[in-house]
Amino acid sequence: MKQLRNIIDKAMRSLCAVAMAALTLLVIWQVFTRYILNHPSTWSEELAAYMFAWVTVFGAAYVFGKREHMNIPVIVERFSSVHQNSLQILAEILNLIFALTVMVYGGFEITKLTMGQLSSSLPLQMGYFYMCIPISGIFIALYSVLNIKDLIDARKNIVEEED
Repeated sequence: MKQLRNIIDKAMRSLCAVAMAALTLLVIWQVFTRYILNHPSTWSEELAAYMFAWVTVFGAAYVFGKREHMNIPVIVERFSSVHQNSLQILAEILNLIFALTVMVYGGFEITKLTMGQLSSSLPLQMGYFYMCIPISGIFIALYSVLNIKDLIDARKNIVEEED
């Protein structure tokens, strides 16, 4: 499982890096055409907005997988270690359900729906821009399954320590 997590982490880091590099280049081009050439590029502005969405969604999936997302543990910390572990497993199951229903299923539906719609300044179908939602949902679902397995393994150690 560690090897699978490492492969997914590497893929997510690569996706985020490529999307961020593309976003950076697009913004530089946009500034250059607007202030140096005095002829702003409309296509780069729209593409930069979509790339920002891709960076955000993929970055969120990566942070979720690393379990470094923001949380407020005030309530959970009041419980015993076993109950904390149970609540973490429950949270991961709810995240898995959300990722599969809203992000993967809903994301594929919105992607299919917008494949017939063209972008305003780019000769691309809008579905390609929405595709980041189901892709990110798949990564979050995979991370959830891996996190649940890790939490179940940790639970065995917690139970042994308390006995």
